[in-house]
Amino acid sequence: MTDRIYPSSKPNSNPPQTLNVNGNPSFPATKAQLYGATRPAYRPQPPRSRRHRRSCCCLCCLWSTLLIIALVFLAAIAAGVLYLLYHPQRPTFSVSTLRISRFNVTTTKDSTTHLNSQLDLAISARNPNKNIVFFYDPITVTVNSNGVHIGNGSFPSFTHGTKNTTKLTASISSGGGDLDAESINSLKSDLKRKNGLPLEIQMDTKVKVKMGSLKTKKVGIRVICDGIDVPVPKGKTPSSVSPSSNPKCKVDLRFKIWKWSF
Repeated sequence: MTDRIYPSSKPNSNPPQTLNVNGNPSFPATKAQLYGATRPAYRPQPPRSRRHRRSCCCLCCLWSTLLIIALVFLAAIAAGVLYLLYHPQRPTFSVSTLRISRFNVTTTKDSTTHLNSQLDLAISARNPNKNIVFFYDPITVTVNSNGVHIGNGSFPSFTHGTKNTTKLTASISSGGGDLDAESINSLKSDLKRKNGLPLEIQMDTKVKVKMGSLKTKKVGIRVICDGIDVPVPKGKTPSSVSPSSNPKCKVDLRFKIWKWSF
């Protein structure tokens, strides 16, 4: 007998497909092919452009710069108007009298040298402004001779009115501190000078300025008076210096109006 081959009763789940001219499967298509046809192909997104952000930053910087320039310009105009209205000037200081009533350099048994001095100082402070008032804190006074400390004192606080000259007096004395070898040699050399002992006066304080209804914050002021030669007294007769000795006082004062210094 010849064996007969019977075809399988189970249908083929993946029937053969025919391709069209473009190489794509022809219909009827399977479910997998249908889903693949309807699903959009993934395309990578291009990187986001940063031009918009850069333009925004540039605009912000431009407007900020213009605003700052406008504020500075307005402040300059306001300061110029105030300067023309008030014409602020610095106060002036001069030495009226400086009298040395005691000046003793002593050496003790343990070979330490002390300075015992006393000076009477009178300063004239003048306010040349018509519409500006100065309010001074207490003023500290220091007297030196070629870097050697001679004594210190203070002036009380006061109000310096317009077109006013105020006379300030203080007693300057040393605390009897020890002198080193360099200071002793400097003093001995200066005491032999014919013109007398060269002195420098330094005054430090803080001052508030009032111009009309405008008041500034307290600012530092330093006054240095030099070119002062005073003979050291011999015996009980004090020696003094008067304005004829031509001492010069330099005032370092800067008060600000909206960041503008005068």
